[in-house]
Amino acid sequence: MLPLPPFSDSDIAVLTLATHARTDVPRACDGLRELVGARDADVVVCDVTAIGADLVTIEVLARLRLTALRLGCRLELRNASPRLQELLQLCGLRDVLPSERLARLDRLPLGRDGGQAEEGKPARGVEEGVEPGDPPA
Repeated sequence: MLPLPPFSDSDIAVLTLATHARTDVPRACDGLRELVGARDADVVVCDVTAIGADLVTIEVLARLRLTALRLGCRLELRNASPRLQELLQLCGLRDVLPSERLARLDRLPLGRDGGQAEEGKPARGVEEGVEPGDPPA
């Protein structure tokens, strides 16, 4: 991922996300529109300290990201827990919802055993292909 350009304080708006029910998505997107319109911000920093790491949170953040793109600005996360960062990575959103903790996630082990497969064994989650007609093992 390329380094992000620096911004001045006048280019940045801060949005605090405190609730994360599916019914809150339109209200959160409306709040983002109002905030960007009032500040004319290029970057919106979304403080996610108060929310948990679940798929509803991922949906809210993804919708906020799309709204930010439509408004011509970038959405970044602040104070995302390691658990939320892992879930963002699992959902394929880690690079589109950058956070100040991305560097820490890069150093986390991939599995209980440190993420390294034993020699001669495939890595977890990798299945060997089976050709039709092969006898069972």
